[in-house]
Amino acid sequence: MSEKPKRVVVGLSGASGMAYATDLLQTLRRLEGVEVHLVMSQGAKRVLVEEMGKNPEEVEALAHAVHRSQDIGAPIASGSFRTLGMVVVPCSATSVAKIAYGLADNLLTRAAYVHLKERRPLILVPREAPLPIPTLEALLKAAQAGATILPAAPGFYTKPQSIEDLLAFMTQRILDLLGLEYPRAPRWKD
Repeated sequence: MSEKPKRVVVGLSGASGMAYATDLLQTLRRLEGVEVHLVMSQGAKRVLVEEMGKNPEEVEALAHAVHRSQDIGAPIASGSFRTLGMVVVPCSATSVAKIAYGLADNLLTRAAYVHLKERRPLILVPREAPLPIPTLEALLKAAQAGATILPAAPGFYTKPQSIEDLLAFMTQRILDLLGLEYPRAPRWKD
């Protein structure tokens, strides 16, 4: 019997917080045997440029496979394509709503839908604030459907000294939720 592939799907949607996404992608790239599949929305590509001064190609280079958001026939759109899970980071309010209600109108939302239907880990990392009632309701609906909601809200008990420390905290939480071992940030009393 073959070993389950160690694939992780990372989706970037058009919300602020691209530093979280790039830190996660850089860390996943360091993990031996983990294959990263990336899909970015058009909004994500714009935010990357505006927020970080990065071209999408720079971020795409961190993945093993890059899938276009319009390509509904990509491997990650199928439940038969086995993965350890999917992370949408940052996850915009629009993406949360589409995922919560099964509106799979692009590859990012289709891949998220597949992870829900296959009962695989789906981690949504919203960063926007404050949260209006429609977004709160969509987050609740997504959680009820099986997604893990992990707000981009790093802890301070680790006594972070830099932005990188704050990013590492969030990346560590994502890795933990995916069941991947990699020491990225200190743990509470560990």
